[in-house]
Amino acid sequence: MSPLRSAPLPTGPASPSAEAEPDPPLVVTRDPDLLDEVGRLAAAAGTALAATGEPAQALRRWSRAPLVLLGADLAGEMAVLGPPRRPRVHVVSTRAVPDDLFRLALAVGAADVSDLPDSAGWLTELLTDLGEARVRPARVVAVVGGSGGAGATTLACALGQRAARRGPTLVVDTDAAGPGLDRVLGLERRDGVRWDSLGRTTGRLSARSLRDAVPREADLGVLTWPPGRADTLAPFAAREALSAARRGHETVVVDLPRVLGPVAEEVVAHCDLVLVVVVPTVPGLASAARVCARLGDPARTRLVVRGSADPSLVSRAVGAPVLAAMGDQRGLDEAVDLGRGPAASERGVLARTASGLLDRLEVLGEAA
Repeated sequence: MSPLRSAPLPTGPASPSAEAEPDPPLVVTRDPDLLDEVGRLAAAAGTALAATGEPAQALRRWSRAPLVLLGADLAGEMAVLGPPRRPRVHVVSTRAVPDDLFRLALAVGAADVSDLPDSAGWLTELLTDLGEARVRPARVVAVVGGSGGAGATTLACALGQRAARRGPTLVVDTDAAGPGLDRVLGLERRDGVRWDSLGRTTGRLSARSLRDAVPREADLGVLTWPPGRADTLAPFAAREALSAARRGHETVVVDLPRVLGPVAEEVVAHCDLVLVVVVPTVPGLASAARVCARLGDPARTRLVVRGSADPSLVSRAVGAPVLAAMGDQRGLDEAVDLGRGPAASERGVLARTASGLLDRLEVLGEAA
């Protein structure tokens, strides 16, 4: 049975005792060719769809469906009804698109007009993302050095390694001047796309495509630059990659550059937590205070102190709460050189610190 017809629109009220289930994506068309084509794509994506050829019936489900695919044949009738504005409305057609269809698409609040089969790949990925939708988006934590040599990159990689033991994790490298996170994690020999490929793409990036494309070992993936010169990363590329990462993983860890430009600002705006690694010296505290001031979001900024210091004094000097402290880890350079990463051993300082920070991130997320 086609997934298009396996989830018809209900014709009556649901039973009070019935367990509520998420609404399936909605297809609104009387075009049999369009129904067959969308049904085939839904089958490939493993997603059930609800279909109707009656605009009035579609209007009752318009706001609840996670996605609406409006056939070009009914765009005019839906525009007359004036459906409420909502995201994820797309007008689709299997025939040549007339000029007035774009005007009708605007009238119903559609994001775009797509023709099939030319847009089949994009639509399949869109439906796949809906089928893989998580109960909640990934937790996103960024790490930035309060001063040079604080160890932010190492901590970001340790967080990624420990988070991957709990579920799918992506470590994102936005520091073009860094060593390359794939090298720190021991994934530099793994095949996969880097920023040089993703930075040239436009449009929506699917969660599955990103997860499958990056260098990965088990539940740990990394998005970084290829060896050699790192090109400038555009904010829109970072935004699309982070959006896809949140949909396809449980945890996303971002290594930020200390010079916070447009890309870092884009990332910080979507973070649940920003960790500033602080060296408790006079220059280190002064530098960390400037970094925190540039971040501009004290509610989500926390400090990780590198070494031993009074947390209250550090907090007052920098202007943000201290979340954790970590000491130096013996054999760290050797572990990274051997391709094991900084937190392969559960008994290591970085592994314990990273696990504690992830626990705190979960608590902060539940309290939000």
